[in-house]
Amino acid sequence: MARAFLIVMDSVGCGGAPDAADFGDDGANTLGHIAQACAEGRAEQGRSGPLRMPVLDGLGLGAAIMAASGMAAPGLGATPRGRWGAATEISRGKDTPSGHWELAGVPVPWDWTYFPDTQPAFPPELMALVARLAGTGGTLGNCHASGVPIIAAHCDAHLRTGWPICYTSADSVFQIAAHEEAFGLDRLLRLCADLAPHLHAMKVGRVIARPFTGTCDTFQRTGNRRDYAIDPPAPTLLDWVADAGRATHAVGKIGDIFSMMGVGTLHKGKNDAALFQHLLRLAGEAEAGSLTFCNFVEFDSLYGHPRDVAGYARALEGFDALAGQFLARLRPGDLAIFTADHGNDPTWHGTEHTRERVPVLCAGVGAGELGLCAFVDVAASVAAHLGVPNSGPGRSFL
Repeated sequence: MARAFLIVMDSVGCGGAPDAADFGDDGANTLGHIAQACAEGRAEQGRSGPLRMPVLDGLGLGAAIMAASGMAAPGLGATPRGRWGAATEISRGKDTPSGHWELAGVPVPWDWTYFPDTQPAFPPELMALVARLAGTGGTLGNCHASGVPIIAAHCDAHLRTGWPICYTSADSVFQIAAHEEAFGLDRLLRLCADLAPHLHAMKVGRVIARPFTGTCDTFQRTGNRRDYAIDPPAPTLLDWVADAGRATHAVGKIGDIFSMMGVGTLHKGKNDAALFQHLLRLAGEAEAGSLTFCNFVEFDSLYGHPRDVAGYARALEGFDALAGQFLARLRPGDLAIFTADHGNDPTWHGTEHTRERVPVLCAGVGAGELGLCAFVDVAASVAAHLGVPNSGPGRSFL
Protein backbone atom coordinates (compact mmCIF):
# COMPACT_ATOMS: atom_id res chain seq x y z
CA MET A 1 0.00 0.00 0.00
CA ALA A 2 1.32 3.44 -0.98
CA ARG A 3 2.78 5.86 1.56
CA ALA A 4 3.01 9.65 1.39
CA PHE A 5 5.54 12.13 2.79
CA LEU A 6 4.55 15.82 2.83
CA ILE A 7 7.62 17.92 3.60
CA VAL A 8 7.26 21.66 4.31
CA MET A 9 10.43 23.72 3.99
CA ASP A 10 9.23 26.58 6.16
CA SER A 11 9.34 29.93 4.30
CA VAL A 12 11.01 28.61 1.10
CA GLY A 13 8.82 30.59 -1.28
CA CYS A 14 9.44 31.18 -4.98
CA GLY A 15 7.83 34.59 -5.64
CA GLY A 16 5.00 35.55 -7.93
CA ALA A 17 2.01 35.64 -5.56
CA PRO A 18 -0.68 37.53 -7.49
CA ASP A 19 -1.73 39.48 -4.38
CA ALA A 20 1.78 40.17 -3.07
CA ALA A 21 1.31 43.94 -3.43
CA ASP A 22 -1.59 43.80 -0.95
CA PHE A 23 0.94 42.64 1.65
CA GLY A 24 3.70 45.07 0.65
CA ASP A 25 5.65 42.18 -0.91
CA ASP A 26 5.43 42.79 -4.66
CA GLY A 27 8.71 41.44 -6.09
CA ALA A 28 9.70 39.31 -3.08
CA ASN A 29 11.19 35.95 -4.10
CA THR A 30 12.94 33.94 -1.41
CA LEU A 31 14.56 31.27 -3.58
CA GLY A 32 15.14 33.49 -6.59
CA HIS A 33 16.85 36.26 -4.67
CA ILE A 34 19.00 33.84 -2.68
CA ALA A 35 20.14 32.24 -5.95
CA GLN A 36 20.92 35.68 -7.37
CA ALA A 37 22.91 36.69 -4.30
CA CYS A 38 24.92 33.46 -4.45
CA ALA A 39 25.69 33.89 -8.15
CA GLU A 40 26.83 37.48 -7.53
CA GLY A 41 29.18 36.52 -4.69
CA ARG A 42 27.01 38.12 -1.98
CA ALA A 43 26.53 34.94 0.06
CA GLU A 44 30.06 33.69 0.69
CA GLN A 45 29.99 33.19 4.46
CA GLY A 46 30.47 29.47 5.12
CA ARG A 47 29.86 28.57 1.47
CA SER A 48 30.85 29.86 -1.96
CA GLY A 49 29.63 30.27 -5.51
CA PRO A 50 26.25 29.67 -7.13
CA LEU A 51 23.47 28.03 -5.15
CA ARG A 52 23.84 24.26 -5.47
CA MET A 53 20.70 22.15 -4.96
CA PRO A 54 21.05 19.30 -7.48
CA VAL A 55 18.53 16.97 -5.83
CA LEU A 56 15.57 19.34 -5.55
CA ASP A 57 16.51 21.13 -8.76
CA GLY A 58 16.45 17.73 -10.42
CA LEU A 59 12.83 17.37 -9.25
CA GLY A 60 12.03 20.74 -10.79
CA LEU A 61 12.92 23.49 -8.30
CA GLY A 62 14.32 25.93 -10.86
CA ALA A 63 11.41 25.25 -13.19
CA ALA A 64 8.97 25.92 -10.32
CA ILE A 65 10.57 29.30 -9.62
CA MET A 66 10.22 30.19 -13.30
CA ALA A 67 6.58 29.07 -13.35
CA ALA A 68 5.77 31.04 -10.20
CA SER A 69 7.58 34.28 -10.88
CA GLY A 70 9.15 34.27 -14.34
CA MET A 71 12.63 34.38 -12.82
CA ALA A 72 15.42 32.17 -14.15
CA ALA A 73 17.21 31.47 -10.87
CA PRO A 74 20.99 31.23 -11.40
CA GLY A 75 22.34 27.73 -10.74
CA LEU A 76 18.89 26.14 -10.78
CA GLY A 77 18.38 25.16 -14.39
CA ALA A 78 18.22 21.36 -14.39
CA THR A 79 15.87 19.46 -16.68
CA PRO A 80 13.21 18.21 -14.24
CA ARG A 81 12.99 14.50 -13.54
CA GLY A 82 10.02 14.85 -11.16
CA ARG A 83 6.57 16.40 -11.22
CA TRP A 84 6.83 20.10 -10.53
CA GLY A 85 4.71 23.20 -10.21
CA ALA A 86 3.97 26.16 -7.93
CA ALA A 87 1.05 26.69 -5.56
CA THR A 88 -0.92 29.84 -4.75
CA GLU A 89 -2.54 30.56 -1.38
CA ILE A 90 -5.96 32.15 -0.93
CA SER A 91 -6.07 32.53 2.89
CA ARG A 92 -5.58 36.15 3.91
CA GLY A 93 -2.37 35.59 5.82
CA LYS A 94 1.28 34.83 5.23
CA ASP A 95 1.74 32.87 8.43
CA THR A 96 2.44 29.32 9.54
CA PRO A 97 -1.11 28.15 10.39
CA SER A 98 -2.64 29.67 7.24
CA GLY A 99 -0.09 28.04 4.98
CA HIS A 100 -0.07 24.63 6.65
CA TRP A 101 -3.84 24.38 7.06
CA GLU A 102 -4.39 25.28 3.43
CA LEU A 103 -1.75 22.80 2.26
CA ALA A 104 -3.72 20.27 4.35
CA GLY A 105 -6.93 21.15 2.52
CA VAL A 106 -8.52 23.83 4.73
CA PRO A 107 -8.27 27.53 3.82
CA VAL A 108 -8.72 29.93 6.73
CA PRO A 109 -12.34 31.19 6.67
CA TRP A 110 -11.82 34.21 8.93
CA ASP A 111 -9.64 37.28 9.20
CA TRP A 112 -6.88 36.94 11.78
CA THR A 113 -6.49 39.50 14.55
CA TYR A 114 -3.23 41.43 14.34
CA PHE A 115 -1.82 43.71 17.00
CA PRO A 116 -0.92 47.28 15.98
CA ASP A 117 2.71 48.25 15.50
CA THR A 118 2.55 50.73 18.35
CA GLN A 119 3.97 50.97 21.85
CA PRO A 120 2.16 49.57 23.68
CA ALA A 121 0.91 46.98 21.18
CA PHE A 122 -1.44 45.09 23.51
CA PRO A 123 -4.55 46.29 25.36
CA PRO A 124 -4.06 46.81 29.11
CA GLU A 125 -6.64 44.19 30.05
CA LEU A 126 -4.67 41.54 28.12
CA MET A 127 -1.44 42.45 29.88
CA ALA A 128 -3.19 42.36 33.24
CA LEU A 129 -4.40 38.85 32.40
CA VAL A 130 -0.86 37.74 31.47
CA ALA A 131 0.52 39.10 34.75
CA ARG A 132 -2.25 37.42 36.73
CA LEU A 133 -1.73 34.05 35.03
CA ALA A 134 2.03 34.37 35.49
CA GLY A 135 1.72 35.42 39.12
CA THR A 136 3.88 38.49 38.53
CA GLY A 137 3.56 42.19 39.23
CA GLY A 138 3.70 43.10 35.56
CA THR A 139 5.10 42.31 32.12
CA LEU A 140 7.91 43.49 29.87
CA GLY A 141 8.05 44.27 26.16
CA ASN A 142 4.53 44.94 24.89
CA CYS A 143 5.56 45.77 21.32
CA HIS A 144 6.40 44.44 17.87
CA ALA A 145 9.87 42.91 17.93
CA SER A 146 12.15 40.13 16.78
CA GLY A 147 12.97 37.51 19.38
CA VAL A 148 16.69 38.01 19.91
CA PRO A 149 16.69 41.84 20.16
CA ILE A 150 13.78 41.98 22.59
CA ILE A 151 15.35 39.40 24.88
CA ALA A 152 18.60 41.39 24.80
CA ALA A 153 16.70 44.58 25.64
CA HIS A 154 14.78 43.14 28.60
CA CYS A 155 16.93 40.27 29.87
CA ASP A 156 18.29 42.15 32.89
CA ALA A 157 14.86 43.33 33.95
CA HIS A 158 13.39 39.87 33.37
CA LEU A 159 15.98 38.19 35.60
CA ARG A 160 15.59 40.89 38.25
CA THR A 161 11.77 41.00 38.38
CA GLY A 162 10.66 37.64 36.96
CA TRP A 163 8.25 39.44 34.63
CA PRO A 164 7.60 37.68 31.28
CA ILE A 165 8.72 39.37 28.03
CA CYS A 166 5.73 39.78 25.68
CA TYR A 167 5.90 40.74 22.01
CA THR A 168 4.31 40.19 18.61
CA SER A 169 5.08 40.52 14.91
CA ALA A 170 3.28 41.14 11.63
CA ASP A 171 1.77 37.66 12.07
CA SER A 172 -1.25 36.92 14.25
CA VAL A 173 0.82 35.84 17.26
CA PHE A 174 1.40 36.59 20.93
CA GLN A 175 4.89 35.53 22.02
CA ILE A 176 6.27 35.18 25.54
CA ALA A 177 9.99 34.84 26.22
CA ALA A 178 11.28 33.69 29.60
CA HIS A 179 14.40 32.15 31.10
CA GLU A 180 14.16 28.36 31.43
CA GLU A 181 15.75 28.26 34.89
CA ALA A 182 15.01 31.65 36.46
CA PHE A 183 11.38 31.75 35.33
CA GLY A 184 10.96 28.02 34.75
CA LEU A 185 10.22 26.14 31.51
CA ASP A 186 7.15 24.35 32.89
CA ARG A 187 5.84 27.62 34.26
CA LEU A 188 6.29 29.31 30.86
CA LEU A 189 4.51 26.50 29.02
CA ARG A 190 1.67 26.52 31.56
CA LEU A 191 1.33 30.30 31.20
CA CYS A 192 1.06 30.03 27.41
CA ALA A 193 -1.38 27.11 27.59
CA ASP A 194 -3.61 29.00 30.05
CA LEU A 195 -3.48 32.19 27.98
CA ALA A 196 -4.08 30.55 24.59
CA PRO A 197 -7.89 30.10 24.84
CA HIS A 198 -8.31 33.81 25.52
CA LEU A 199 -6.22 34.76 22.48
CA HIS A 200 -7.86 32.14 20.27
CA ALA A 201 -11.27 33.61 21.13
CA MET A 202 -9.90 36.89 19.71
CA LYS A 203 -8.86 35.03 16.52
CA VAL A 204 -5.16 35.40 17.33
CA GLY A 205 -3.58 32.41 15.63
CA ARG A 206 -0.88 31.36 18.05
CA VAL A 207 0.54 31.88 21.51
CA ILE A 208 4.23 30.97 21.33
CA ALA A 209 6.50 30.09 24.26
CA ARG A 210 10.06 31.32 23.57
CA PRO A 211 12.35 29.95 26.30
CA PHE A 212 16.00 30.93 26.57
CA THR A 213 18.99 30.08 28.78
CA GLY A 214 22.32 31.60 29.76
CA THR A 215 23.33 35.00 31.01
CA CYS A 216 22.20 38.24 29.46
CA ASP A 217 25.52 38.54 27.64
CA THR A 218 25.45 34.99 26.26
CA PHE A 219 21.77 33.96 26.21
CA GLN A 220 20.50 31.45 23.67
CA ARG A 221 16.97 30.54 22.69
CA THR A 222 16.42 26.82 23.13
CA GLY A 223 14.69 24.08 21.19
CA ASN A 224 11.86 23.95 23.75
CA ARG A 225 9.74 26.46 21.86
CA ARG A 226 6.06 25.52 21.90
CA ASP A 227 3.27 26.87 19.69
CA TYR A 228 -0.28 26.89 21.04
CA ALA A 229 -2.31 27.26 17.85
CA ILE A 230 -6.01 27.75 17.36
CA ASP A 231 -7.75 24.59 16.16
CA PRO A 232 -8.21 24.21 12.39
CA PRO A 233 -11.76 25.17 11.37
CA ALA A 234 -12.48 21.83 9.66
CA PRO A 235 -10.96 18.34 9.36
CA THR A 236 -7.64 18.42 7.53
CA LEU A 237 -5.59 15.93 5.57
CA LEU A 238 -4.32 14.49 8.85
CA ASP A 239 -7.88 13.80 9.95
CA TRP A 240 -8.84 12.32 6.57
CA VAL A 241 -5.97 9.84 6.77
CA ALA A 242 -6.53 9.01 10.45
CA ASP A 243 -10.27 8.57 9.94
CA ALA A 244 -9.50 6.07 7.18
CA GLY A 245 -7.66 3.97 9.76
CA ARG A 246 -4.19 4.86 8.53
CA ALA A 247 -1.16 5.87 10.56
CA THR A 248 -0.11 9.52 10.69
CA HIS A 249 3.29 10.82 11.72
CA ALA A 250 3.95 14.50 12.56
CA VAL A 251 7.57 15.66 12.46
CA GLY A 252 8.58 18.98 14.04
CA LYS A 253 5.96 21.71 14.60
CA ILE A 254 3.14 19.86 12.82
CA GLY A 255 1.59 18.66 16.08
CA ASP A 256 1.50 22.21 17.43
CA ILE A 257 0.21 23.75 14.20
CA PHE A 258 -2.70 21.31 14.00
CA SER A 259 -3.36 21.15 17.77
CA MET A 260 -2.62 17.40 17.52
CA MET A 261 -5.84 16.88 15.53
CA GLY A 262 -5.37 13.80 13.35
CA VAL A 263 -1.83 13.23 14.64
CA GLY A 264 -1.02 9.62 15.55
CA THR A 265 2.67 9.79 16.46
CA LEU A 266 4.65 12.98 17.16
CA HIS A 267 8.38 13.16 16.40
CA LYS A 268 10.20 16.16 17.91
CA GLY A 269 13.83 17.25 17.87
CA LYS A 270 16.04 20.06 19.08
CA ASN A 271 16.83 21.28 15.56
CA ASP A 272 16.19 20.55 11.89
CA ALA A 273 19.12 18.14 11.71
CA ALA A 274 17.52 16.00 14.41
CA LEU A 275 14.14 16.24 12.70
CA PHE A 276 15.62 15.05 9.42
CA GLN A 277 16.93 11.95 11.18
CA HIS A 278 13.31 11.19 12.07
CA LEU A 279 12.35 11.60 8.41
CA LEU A 280 15.15 9.29 7.29
CA ARG A 281 14.06 6.72 9.85
CA LEU A 282 10.42 6.98 8.84
CA ALA A 283 11.34 6.47 5.20
CA GLY A 284 12.35 2.98 6.29
CA GLU A 285 9.84 2.36 9.08
CA ALA A 286 6.57 4.19 8.33
CA GLU A 287 3.61 1.88 7.87
CA ALA A 288 2.05 1.02 4.53
CA GLY A 289 -0.67 3.52 3.68
CA SER A 290 0.65 6.09 6.17
CA LEU A 291 1.12 9.86 5.98
CA THR A 292 4.27 11.52 7.30
CA PHE A 293 3.86 15.32 7.54
CA CYS A 294 7.03 17.33 8.31
CA ASN A 295 7.95 20.93 9.04
CA PHE A 296 11.54 22.16 8.89
CA VAL A 297 11.44 25.55 10.58
CA GLU A 298 15.04 26.77 10.64
CA PHE A 299 15.01 28.26 7.13
CA ASP A 300 12.46 30.69 8.54
CA SER A 301 13.53 31.14 12.15
CA LEU A 302 17.32 31.18 11.85
CA TYR A 303 17.85 32.75 8.43
CA GLY A 304 14.70 34.32 6.99
CA HIS A 305 13.70 36.60 9.87
CA PRO A 306 17.31 37.64 10.66
CA ARG A 307 17.80 38.35 6.92
CA ASP A 308 20.85 36.07 6.71
CA VAL A 309 21.24 35.33 3.00
CA ALA A 310 24.38 33.21 3.27
CA GLY A 311 22.98 31.24 6.19
CA TYR A 312 19.78 30.57 4.26
CA ALA A 313 21.81 29.38 1.27
CA ARG A 314 23.90 27.08 3.47
CA ALA A 315 20.73 25.62 4.98
CA LEU A 316 19.21 25.01 1.54
CA GLU A 317 22.31 23.26 0.28
CA GLY A 318 22.59 21.10 3.39
CA PHE A 319 18.91 20.19 3.18
CA ASP A 320 19.30 19.25 -0.47
CA ALA A 321 22.05 16.76 0.36
CA LEU A 322 19.88 15.15 3.02
CA ALA A 323 16.93 15.08 0.61
CA GLY A 324 19.00 12.85 -1.66
CA GLN A 325 19.52 10.39 1.21
CA PHE A 326 15.79 10.44 1.97
CA LEU A 327 14.71 9.84 -1.62
CA ALA A 328 17.08 6.88 -1.89
CA ARG A 329 15.19 5.18 0.98
CA LEU A 330 11.70 5.46 -0.50
CA ARG A 331 9.83 2.34 -1.57
CA PRO A 332 8.18 1.76 -4.95
CA GLY A 333 4.79 3.45 -4.90
CA ASP A 334 5.73 6.10 -2.31
CA LEU A 335 4.96 9.78 -2.93
CA ALA A 336 7.13 12.57 -1.54
CA ILE A 337 6.12 16.22 -1.94
CA PHE A 338 8.49 19.06 -1.05
CA THR A 339 6.75 22.41 -0.65
CA ALA A 340 6.58 25.50 1.61
CA ASP A 341 4.00 27.48 3.57
CA HIS A 342 4.93 31.09 2.65
CA GLY A 343 8.05 33.11 1.86
CA ASN A 344 10.61 34.90 4.00
CA ASP A 345 12.92 36.60 1.51
CA PRO A 346 16.20 37.33 3.35
CA THR A 347 16.98 40.13 0.87
CA TRP A 348 13.67 41.89 1.60
CA HIS A 349 13.06 44.90 3.82
CA GLY A 350 11.95 44.33 7.40
CA THR A 351 12.06 41.01 9.23
CA GLU A 352 8.67 39.46 8.43
CA HIS A 353 7.30 36.75 6.16
CA THR A 354 6.74 37.58 2.51
CA ARG A 355 3.65 36.73 0.45
CA GLU A 356 4.78 34.30 -2.27
CA ARG A 357 3.83 31.26 -4.25
CA VAL A 358 5.58 28.07 -3.13
CA PRO A 359 7.26 25.25 -5.06
CA VAL A 360 5.54 21.88 -5.33
CA LEU A 361 8.05 19.12 -6.15
CA CYS A 362 6.85 15.50 -6.38
CA ALA A 363 9.00 12.38 -6.33
CA GLY A 364 7.72 8.90 -7.03
CA VAL A 365 5.02 9.81 -9.56
CA GLY A 366 6.97 10.28 -12.76
CA ALA A 367 7.99 13.51 -14.47
CA GLY A 368 6.11 16.44 -15.92
CA GLU A 369 4.77 19.92 -15.34
CA LEU A 370 1.93 20.49 -12.87
CA GLY A 371 1.72 24.18 -13.68
CA LEU A 372 0.16 26.65 -11.25
CA CYS A 373 -2.05 24.98 -8.67
CA ALA A 374 -3.68 25.80 -5.35
CA PHE A 375 -2.37 25.04 -1.87
CA VAL A 376 -5.45 22.89 -1.27
CA ASP A 377 -4.57 20.78 -4.32
CA VAL A 378 -1.59 19.43 -2.38
CA ALA A 379 -3.91 17.82 0.20
CA ALA A 380 -6.23 16.51 -2.50
CA SER A 381 -3.29 14.93 -4.32
CA VAL A 382 -1.94 13.23 -1.19
CA ALA A 383 -5.41 11.93 -0.38
CA ALA A 384 -5.82 10.59 -3.91
CA HIS A 385 -2.44 8.87 -3.75
CA LEU A 386 -3.33 7.22 -0.44
CA GLY A 387 -6.83 6.35 -1.58
CA VAL A 388 -8.60 8.16 1.27
CA PRO A 389 -11.67 10.44 0.97
CA ASN A 390 -10.99 14.14 0.39
CA SER A 391 -13.48 16.42 2.11
CA GLY A 392 -11.70 19.63 1.11
CA PRO A 393 -12.08 21.93 -1.92
CA GLY A 394 -8.87 20.89 -3.68
CA ARG A 395 -8.38 18.79 -6.82
CA SER A 396 -5.64 16.23 -7.30
CA PHE A 397 -2.90 17.19 -9.73
CA LEU A 398 -1.55 13.62 -9.93
